[in-house]
Amino acid sequence: MKTQRPISSDDEHRVLQFRPRNSPSPTVHRGNGTVQPLRVAPEPLDLSRYEQPRTEPDDFRHRMLANIAALAFTVALTAIGIWLAVSIADLRRTQDCVLMGRRDCVKITTPHI
Repeated sequence: MKTQRPISSDDEHRVLQFRPRNSPSPTVHRGNGTVQPLRVAPEPLDLSRYEQPRTEPDDFRHRMLANIAALAFTVALTAIGIWLAVSIADLRRTQDCVLMGRRDCVKITTPHI
């Protein structure tokens, strides 16, 4: 079987010249005008420009109490969510049992003697 290749001319392909980024870019001529590259001074790569002086010192005790309160709230919310999911599953199981026409759907708990 013969492999078919598309017929192409040299006008369709162009090789672009690679210029490294750290070298100064040359002036580009477009139409009648000249385009000069924008020169920007590099900024330091740190967060010092976002730092602001604090008006009052950091209160470690207050921050830790807030973290503990947030953790307790998260644990309580998770426990309530698990309890709610188990309750809904139990109600669904009971409702499915009743809708099937069975009469022994409710669990009867007996005290251990």
